[in-house]
Amino acid sequence: MPPPLPRPLARPLPLMMTADAYVANCPTRLVLDRIADKWAVLLLGLLTEGPMRFNALRRRVQGLSQKMLSQTLKGLERDGLVCRTAFPTVPVTVEYAITPLGATLAERLDMLRDWAERHIAEVQAAQTRYDEALSG
Repeated sequence: MPPPLPRPLARPLPLMMTADAYVANCPTRLVLDRIADKWAVLLLGLLTEGPMRFNALRRRVQGLSQKMLSQTLKGLERDGLVCRTAFPTVPVTVEYAITPLGATLAERLDMLRDWAERHIAEVQAAQTRYDEALSG
């Protein structure tokens, strides 16, 4: 029996309501929570390279536990950003691929990842200066 589906993120927007992430009860905040997760960012980036199996994703993203990978993939699948395909082999082969919607997001997230990689030295230097000012 398959595992239960994750609970819904939120109720759909009423027809007259405009999405505004600055409003406390706007469901877009729940989507922002999902895409602000480091594992989601890294997985979407990898899946832009092509479909991958669960264990290949796990090996590629160091520090990501099996449980967290499973939870993150289920959430991304539920949000329509990733699709899961099971092949009738013994044992069953499962592959994950990015959806067209997920690709639009991954393109933007890759800019954030790139910025983080390019500026990590500056961020670390700022953190050091801040910590030294607090302790000095």
